[in-house]
Amino acid sequence: MTTESVAGEIVKPSGPHGYSHDKESHLKRLRRIEGQIRGLQRMVEEDVYCIDILTQVSASTKGLQSFALQLLEEHLRHCVAAAAVGGGPEIDEKVAEATAAIARLLRT
Repeated sequence: MTTESVAGEIVKPSGPHGYSHDKESHLKRLRRIEGQIRGLQRMVEEDVYCIDILTQVSASTKGLQSFALQLLEEHLRHCVAAAAVGGGPEIDEKVAEATAAIARLLRT
């Protein structure tokens, strides 16, 4: 699961990833969030009251945040832990990746 450089381009590791064992559950969750977003579109099309739309936006946002945290936890348990066991410079790379992902999540 190392990140490699091929012809100057970074190639991301291929599976299995930390989320692979629970993939169907994740897809179900994302489909539910997708439905919430479609609901938002319908609400705007139907001229629903602003506060009601904002309430739905909040629910959709929380769903995505929850999904992101679950994915991050699985990344730490699987990818970062595997790099730590393997030793070498890969652990620094994985910790930097996770830290950058956390920083992106905090900005949202």
